[in-house]
Amino acid sequence: MSEIKIEQLLTKIQTELRVPKNRLNKFANYKYRNLEDIFEALKLVLDKSGCSLHFEDDIITVGDRIYYKAEAVLTNRFEDGQIRVAGYAREPESKKGMDDPQLTGTVSSYARKYALAGMFLLDDVKDADTEEYALETNNSEVIMNGSSPDPFFN
Repeated sequence: MSEIKIEQLLTKIQTELRVPKNRLNKFANYKYRNLEDIFEALKLVLDKSGCSLHFEDDIITVGDRIYYKAEAVLTNRFEDGQIRVAGYAREPESKKGMDDPQLTGTVSSYARKYALAGMFLLDDVKDADTEEYALETNNSEVIMNGSSPDPFFN
């Protein structure tokens, strides 16, 4: 049996993985998916593909800001290949009602979520300049016929 390259397996995973945004933020009225939703859908596809995934995390300081770096590492059990994608999230100085470990945990989840979104091509939002977006959101500021309310794009 010939070895299956990690890039081929990643393409297969990207094609098969579906993680709908089934959660609703009632305060801001938008749908989202969380890290656990991605993990749940991903486990089945990873097992089927013969791949495994782990994270390598790091804390990075840039100036006086602290960033959490989560690197998703996809490994193929059929060969030695790996694919790595990093996600970053900035740790806030404080957040009302959270202690330091909770802040770091929240930032870790964001960084991991965005690393996975980058690796597996999970869409984050619909393009705000499309007619579909305007119809779904009843956004009267999105102007059809190729014109945008943002003067930068006109």
